[in-house]
Amino acid sequence: MLSGNFHTHTVFCDGENTAREMAEKAMELGFTHLGFSGHMDSEIRMDLAAYNAEIGRLQDLYRGRMEILRGVELDLLYTPQGDEEAALLRQMEYLIGSVHYVEAGDGTLIAVDDSAERLTKGCERYFDGDYYRLARAYYELEAEVYDRLHCTFAGHFDLITRFNDDLHFLDESDPRYYKPALEAMEYLVSEGVPFEINCGAVNRGRKAELYPNRFLLGKLKEMGGEILINSDAHHKDLLNGGFETAVRTALDSGFTHTNFLEHSADGKTVFRQVPLDAELQMHCTGAL
Repeated sequence: MLSGNFHTHTVFCDGENTAREMAEKAMELGFTHLGFSGHMDSEIRMDLAAYNAEIGRLQDLYRGRMEILRGVELDLLYTPQGDEEAALLRQMEYLIGSVHYVEAGDGTLIAVDDSAERLTKGCERYFDGDYYRLARAYYELEAEVYDRLHCTFAGHFDLITRFNDDLHFLDESDPRYYKPALEAMEYLVSEGVPFEINCGAVNRGRKAELYPNRFLLGKLKEMGGEILINSDAHHKDLLNGGFETAVRTALDSGFTHTNFLEHSADGKTVFRQVPLDAELQMHCTGAL
């Protein structure tokens, strides 16, 4: 099975377990790599000093047994609160670039994944109920995650569809929806930005499909894009949640490898390719 996850939340933000509990569970699962990526956005703001200290302590504790990386999931529209916070953010070893909000004309932030009611009210008030306009605005922001954040990889690319299984406000096969998505994807691929296959909505029973969906994932492969497979775990029991589905979907889309993050000899954060071969698929599915 896959032995690493790089999208992990703890009680420092909106997770349910401590960082130590997450690390202990990762060891139990046979992980070789674990990346912590607490939220920093307009509504969830970690104590970065305490976070840095605890992840650093765990790095020392597990050194030689499991590689731990200190990251952050930074929202595109988040502004650091002062020079000290900005300096602490620069100490992170990797950064997930995510879009959780669309900004309305008066500066109001419309959350795309908080609740269906909040999204609906925001679309009705600021986009005249036109979800395709809202989706275009969302993907215009997605296209900026590298230029503005210099992210290591892009998080849950099509998060705008978080409630679409229930509300059906977007036809994801409609060019009005997918053309802006492909434009953003093509630009990010041209900048060398990898995309995560995010299992969070699947492993929590919120959606039938991964982020990005199968169509977009296939297009990503055609564009020559790179992937990481992440559980977006908010609970220790979901650290490898959805990996079986993600590996199978990646293979079906033509990908032959995923990527792990790790420390190089000089302490930098680098990518390492991990093959997604038939043997790995069988181990994930229990077919052997």
